[in-house]
Order: sequence, then structure tokens, then C-alpha cells
Amino acid sequence: MNIRSLTRGDGVVIGAAVLLFIASFLDVASCSGSFCGQADIPNAWDVSLGLGLGTYMAGVVGAALIVVARLLPQPRKIAGLELGPIGVALTLATAWSLLWWTIDADNTGSGLILGLIAALILAGGAIASQLVPALQAALIPAPKPAAPQPYGAQPPGGYGYPGAGQQQPYGGQPQPGQPYGAQPQQAQQPQAPQPPAGDFSPFWFAVPVPRPLFAEDGSPTPIAELAPGTWYLAVEQRGPALVAQTQDGRRGVLQDTSGIQRG
Repeated sequence: MNIRSLTRGDGVVIGAAVLLFIASFLDVASCSGSFCGQADIPNAWDVSLGLGLGTYMAGVVGAALIVVARLLPQPRKIAGLELGPIGVALTLATAWSLLWWTIDADNTGSGLILGLIAALILAGGAIASQLVPALQAALIPAPKPAAPQPYGAQPPGGYGYPGAGQQQPYGGQPQPGQPYGAQPQQAQQPQAPQPPAGDFSPFWFAVPVPRPLFAEDGSPTPIAELAPGTWYLAVEQRGPALVAQTQDGRRGVLQDTSGIQRG
């Protein structure tokens, strides 16, 4: 699961679900008059399981399905239906049910009022997150990546890099034919060819919404999905498309490059 794939719309859904859960423990009816001192004003769980579990918790479960569907790398299905649409349907059912509970109640309590507001925000956020571009932005911004090395440049010397450990230790003997006291010469490394001026230079980028990554051989089946909030390395440009490399080393073609954020 990639938590950086959550969008602002998912944040609205999560907040509304928490508010709906809290509302289920508040009074569903208000009371006024001298007899209210001994009256028992129940919450949704005391009224019936149909209200507490079948209405309030249905919305909470719907929100959980929407968030889980976003976190999973591949879509999961229940009875042939994807988790996201099932979650949206549950949020709409909760809002519709609480609307009629509120209309039908004689003395509407804070639990119904707050629950209806939360259910409307929940259902609206679940639908708007698929339609409003502002809600499709990443909820947790990705950290800025390190600047990529120039094309063809060798990585700096150090542990784990080629050529590391070839330094002559302090006090070592000079090589044959080398004047006494002169510094040892490093082995000549072949120079990597430098690209001509104006050629493509690799850069980091992030996508605004999940987008498929296709194989370089032109196969129509995606090999991976790029998630918002994660940085990927563009290694080549093919017309309007980019050849991108994922964090696990897979390479593919990103055909839709509109709205990408360069690092």
C-alpha cells in the first residue's frame, strides 16, 4: 500500500467518516419540558441496530472501502464489483437514509443533525473526488528528490561504487617506475560519451492522478500504475510520451504526460 496515493478527496472522505462515527453516539432526539429530567434520549445504537449499524456504520464502511481501493496497487473486486464504487454506493445510501430519519423525527437531536451533515459531506466528497481536479491532488506531498546525475556521468567514488577501494592506502609503496614521493596515479577510466547539446536529460516527475505505464514494445496491457505523491525518473522522451523508470527498476512508456510535476 502506498499512503502517498491518497488524494485530497480521500482526506475529505476520511474526515467525514470520523464525524459520522462520532455522531452515532450522540442523541438522536431532543427533549424540552419538565419531564425531560427523567427521559431517556437514546443514541443511534440504543434506538436500533438498523440505525446504528445499518445507517451510520454503513457510511463508515463505505469510506473505508474508498480509501482501501485507493491504497491498493491493483483494483480488488467483491462479487465482480470494485471496492471504490461499492463504497460510494454505501455513502449515498447513508445520506439518503439519514435525510429521511431527520425529516421523520419529531424532535431532531444533535446525533441526527451532525450525522446528516457528515453523511452529505461524505457522499459529496466520494463523488467530487472523481470529478474535481483540485480534489485529485496528492493529500501528502512527495518530498523533493535529489537532483539526477547528468547523462553519462559516473557516480561519485565511495563504498559500493565501481572503483571504490582502489585507492592506495596511506604509506603504500609507489608503483614501479614512479618517482619517489610522487602520488600514485589512478587507473584511467574510460570516458562516457557525452550527449550532444540539446539532447534529453533525465529528470524526476510526479503524476497528478494514477496513470498506467505501458510496455516499451507497444503492448496495450499496462505493466504498472504510477501513483500520485511518488517520484519517478524520466529516462527518455519519445514524442509526447516519456519512458519512465519505477522505484523497483521497471521501465515503461507514460503516454499521458499532461499536468505532471517536474522535480
